[in-house]
Parts: sequence; structure tokens; C-alpha cells
Amino acid sequence: MIDVNVSLGPWPFRRFPGDTPSDLVARLRRRGVTQAWAGSFEGVFHRDTSAANARLAKACETAGSGFLLPFGSVNPAAPGWREDLRRCHETHHMPGIRLHPNYHGYKLSDAAFADLLREARDRKLIVQVALNMEDERSHHPLMRIPALDPAPLPEAVAAASGVKLVVLNRMRAPAGEALEGLARAGVHFDLAMIEGAGCAGSLMSIITSRRLLFGSHAPFQYFEAAVLKLKESAITGKDEENILSGNARRLLGAE
Repeated sequence: MIDVNVSLGPWPFRRFPGDTPSDLVARLRRRGVTQAWAGSFEGVFHRDTSAANARLAKACETAGSGFLLPFGSVNPAAPGWREDLRRCHETHHMPGIRLHPNYHGYKLSDAAFADLLREARDRKLIVQVALNMEDERSHHPLMRIPALDPAPLPEAVAAASGVKLVVLNRMRAPAGEALEGLARAGVHFDLAMIEGAGCAGSLMSIITSRRLLFGSHAPFQYFEAAVLKLKESAITGKDEENILSGNARRLLGAE
């Protein structure tokens, strides 16, 4: 099982069980995870993303070498983002990056986002775009983060043809036509924040199991919630294999 959506470090507003790297690795291993793609909560909130990425790479190496794969944060709205991208790729040897547009203050229609997608594609990096980090209803009252509009994604992906893009933490399933368009463009989705009875099966019926990835959003969310989404949708066989590990391995180039 490959979990493509975990995060290291403390969340600023509350503590979670498993919010230290060693504890998180132990919890994931007990649940059958063999690899986890790790972003950083520091990368969401700290202004110095380069230092946050260096700490992420070191934590992954120390707590779970070969188990935790670091996905650094890059903010295309900030000066020096190209150097941050270069370091993620060339210095820390990360397989991908994780973006947080609504926290970093840019839109998916911005030219800088398009530039980042093209440069990441040329470096053969996976690009994860987190549409949310938490339910808007639970935001700190003095830090309400505006929702991110995913509508510009198809055009941005088309302009960076060949980019390996993963949408994380989509709370509401988009309309079938929009979702199919993203799938045709090669976009993948994780299951972490999709809601509703049989949500995994409903999503799979629109975009097929080849575009779904197992993501728990641990430790922010309970790991078991992601597992139950597969069980309640009665997903088995090749479809289950694709979601649990096959699609992630293909994105990494392991198959």
C-alpha cells in the first residue's frame, strides 16, 4: 500500500496523534503501508520554504529512509521559486513537489503556476496540488483560507502537456464532465477528503481506477477513514491494486 498524502511536522492550531515522523512511520507500517509520500506542514506556513524543504528531506531520511518520500513545497508567487524547485530536484532528490495555492496566495490561472508546471514536467517531477487542508468550517476564526477554484486546471495541464499532476484533498466531487476532462488530461486524484456514501466507487465510475490514488491525509485525518472508503465501495481486484499502489508506482516510473 502506498499512501500518497501524508504530512510531517506540527499543525499550528492543534496536535494530532502521529505528528512526529517516527510515530507516523510506525503507525503507517502497522496498517500495511509500504511507502508514503510526505509533504510538510512547515512548507504550508513558513516563509522560508527552502529551509522547510531541507528539514523535510532530513526527517524523511532519518525516520523512514526509503519509506517516506519527501515532496517539497514550492510557491510560484514567491521570488526565488525556481531555485527552490531546483533544490527539491537536484539537492534533495525528491520525486515531486506539493503545492498549496490558497495558502500561498495564487490562483491556478496565474502565469507563474503555468510556468511551474512546465518546469516540473521538464524535470519529470510529480506535482501534487492540495485544494484544501481542512474543512472550511474548522478554520481558525482569524485565519480563514479562501477556497481554491479548480476550474483553470484543465487549461493549465493542457499547456504543460505531459506533466504528472495529482489533485489532493478535493472535498466535493466535481461534475462528471469536468472530472472526465481532467482524467483525459492525465490528472490523478486521491481519496482523502472526498465525501459521501460510496464516494470512491462513484468517483471510479467517472474516471476509472487508473486515475485514483490512495491518500489518507494523515496525521491530520484518521488513516482508517481512507481505508473504509474503499471497503464501503466494495472495490476489489485490479481496481483495488491500481488505487492502493499500482498507479503510484507508475507515476514514480517504477512500472
